Amino acid sequence: MTAEAGPKLHHVRSALFVPGGRQGALDKAAGLAADMIVVDLEDAVAPDAKRGARAIAADAIRGGFGGDKLIALRINAAGTDWHNGDLELLDGLPVDYAVLPKVGDPDAVDALNGRLSVPVLAMIETAAAIYAARAIAAMEPVAGLLAGTNDLALDLGVRAGPGREGLELALQTIVLAGAAARKPVFDGVCNRLDDADMLERQCVQGRAYGFTGKTLIHPGQIETANRLFAPDEAELDRADALIEASKGGAARFRGEMIEDLHVIEARKLLARAGRRA
Repeated sequence: MTAEAGPKLHHVRSALFVPGGRQGALDKAAGLAADMIVVDLEDAVAPDAKRGARAIAADAIRGGFGGDKLIALRINAAGTDWHNGDLELLDGLPVDYAVLPKVGDPDAVDALNGRLSVPVLAMIETAAAIYAARAIAAMEPVAGLLAGTNDLALDLGVRAGPGREGLELALQTIVLAGAAARKPVFDGVCNRLDDADMLERQCVQGRAYGFTGKTLIHPGQIETANRLFAPDEAELDRADALIEASKGGAARFRGEMIEDLHVIEARKLLARAGRRA
């Protein structure tokens, strides 16, 4: 089990959780514009429906979700009655990643050694996990980190405000851990399904913090995440112009001093949009 945080995962803007036991939602997912579908056997499935959801989820995954979407399966956490059965389900299932919830330390990932053949997306959901985030991100089986903001707020005793006040340090620590390991990081979900302004604010904030994409819980959130976690035309035009203007070393560009690191940043921006400099 080795991590594969290749270009496709780094370019994921939207990762949509889809309930693993809801056939209608899984059928609909094939026509959605999410970059990654996360079939969810954990929070989205009631305890008495979890075993039955496995067959529904497996059939949907084997059928595919159209296009070049990445596919992940969120399994139930270690220590639950369903964890081992979920691991058995993963064996041979055509998924790109396994989403492991409640990862509190590297031991939680080590416990999967030999039991999992796909890379792990580790969910950081507790105070202990925040302290261990750098070590978790650095592990070879871990391809990326997901912020579990609802559980984080619960564990921290935070009543996050409209700007997610109280969670800022935790969110930025997750970004730092991912950046140090050169692995993508995904912002937590927005629970307010009817508040488009809040979703937009969270996307803008998350991208500013350094998150590479956002986890979502409703199809209506996909367009906003795709738009705001991707560079817009003005950013791309500026990146093209900056690269063209740079001749190596320090230079003046549109009233700013630029150097080679700004060229590297511009090239990364263009690559994220699928464009060459």
